[in-house]
Amino acid sequence: MFKIFYEDLEIGKKESFGAYKVTKEEIIDFASKYDPQPFHLDEDMAKKSVFGGLCASGWHTCAMTMRILVDHMAEAGMAGMGSPGVDGIKWKQPVFPGDTLHVRGEVTDKRESQSRPNIGLAKSTYEVFNQKDELVMQVITNYMILKRG
Repeated sequence: MFKIFYEDLEIGKKESFGAYKVTKEEIIDFASKYDPQPFHLDEDMAKKSVFGGLCASGWHTCAMTMRILVDHMAEAGMAGMGSPGVDGIKWKQPVFPGDTLHVRGEVTDKRESQSRPNIGLAKSTYEVFNQKDELVMQVITNYMILKRG
């Protein structure tokens, strides 16, 4: 099942993956539940906002990115064991209906866990782009990954 373990992670390794199509319906549904601001819910109000149109919540962008990451991990066979958190999130540009998101990631650090001998800890920077290759979000993540042994 798992093919990629802590020992396989290479600092500086970069990869690109994913293709997530953003829909108006999903933007409104997410915002209705979690971030009900007018520019996420109402097209007319959104046109008058600084965004110029209906756009996804930054938290929705995070959720869509998480889906892209989890799908990639499953396809690659990564032995991921969750995350103790993120070091930072930057929303660079709005995400609009019709955008297709993809991710570029780079492993930036790794170390062995002091408390769990079968786990390694890693850090990656993920940049999220739309179909025009415009940067829409950057997130620095920390995650746990099983060691082979």
